[in-house]
Amino acid sequence: MIAPDSFKGSLPAEAVARALAAGWRRAWPEAVVDVVPVADGGEGTVDALVRATGGVFKDAVVTGPLGEPVIARFGILGDGRTAVIEMAAASGLPLVPPDRRDPRRTTTRGTGELILKALDAGCRRIIVGLGGSATNDGGAGLAQALGVRLLDEDGRELPPGGAALASLARIDLTGLDPRVRDTEFVVACDVDNPLCGPRGASHVFGPQKGATPAMVEELDRALAHYAEVIRRDVGVDVADKPGAGAAGGLGAGLMAFCGAVLRPGAGIVLEAVGLERYVQEADLVITGEGRLDGQSARGKAPVAVARLAKRWGKPVIAVAGSLGPDVEQLYAEGIDACIAITPGPMPLSEAIDRAEELLEACGQRLASLVRVGMRLAEHQSPAGA
Repeated sequence: MIAPDSFKGSLPAEAVARALAAGWRRAWPEAVVDVVPVADGGEGTVDALVRATGGVFKDAVVTGPLGEPVIARFGILGDGRTAVIEMAAASGLPLVPPDRRDPRRTTTRGTGELILKALDAGCRRIIVGLGGSATNDGGAGLAQALGVRLLDEDGRELPPGGAALASLARIDLTGLDPRVRDTEFVVACDVDNPLCGPRGASHVFGPQKGATPAMVEELDRALAHYAEVIRRDVGVDVADKPGAGAAGGLGAGLMAFCGAVLRPGAGIVLEAVGLERYVQEADLVITGEGRLDGQSARGKAPVAVARLAKRWGKPVIAVAGSLGPDVEQLYAEGIDACIAITPGPMPLSEAIDRAEELLEACGQRLASLVRVGMRLAEHQSPAGA
């Protein structure tokens, strides 16, 4: 069974799985290969859940992270009442050119507008995948899209962005879309970071969105103030909740304004695609993602796949574009071997451009090595066991 996540910035999970399977079949044509793409709440979550349930895709024009219109895709699952949204589709980092990245200004309004589109479609259960955000606004833009008023001392609506939260004086919930209270919100989240502090949204994720050290401190103070006003005016304490810092604090905003429950994103996806059934039937499980390191144990899809496989006693190989620090820690999580797809040093841009070719070659090498191992086992005498 081949069940990888996407290689972010390169190939979606389905393409990764197909390439590995094609390479495997070159070396082992008679093998039965099940291809089951997975995700952990980030990129690929909509695709995995919609395809697994026989649902439909929808496109909508919404506000992008810089305030400009973007076309974002979401899905309605096969039950017709559950929508699945990736916040990155409306508020993701790839939507912001590198020279314009400033998490003091970017907004999650578009993600809130996708929720409105799902509500308009009659959905009353909404799964929101967090990850890949360009934002650090604590879900303020999402809240404003849903009708919440975030006001300064003079009663004026706050402008977009995380920096503006430092001026928040009052939260007015009277305009919140009433359908929100009648809807179940499930947040697919692959991190457990709190909203503020050294492990919070600003310090851990801010720099990759363009924040300088000074900006990180400014944004962290703004989010801490935001959390205090939420506690006072909304009655929800989000400051130290695990996962509140996901996607620039969007986890906190969804908990505060939508009553959302946070669940590990990988668990949601693996359950929906029925992965356990495939694991039971498999002799070998192959998983992977763009990069594997010690942090992959914190809710990433390959480790979730490996943990499930180990419950059934199945061996697991994980492939990646690159292997980072402390990757050996993953062996304690159920992964038996970690393999990089690159045959030698190469520039990242080249590895991304050649990802499909490299994955096919990796799949072929893996199949050849497994066949060698099987022949060794067949000829190994009991005395040498």
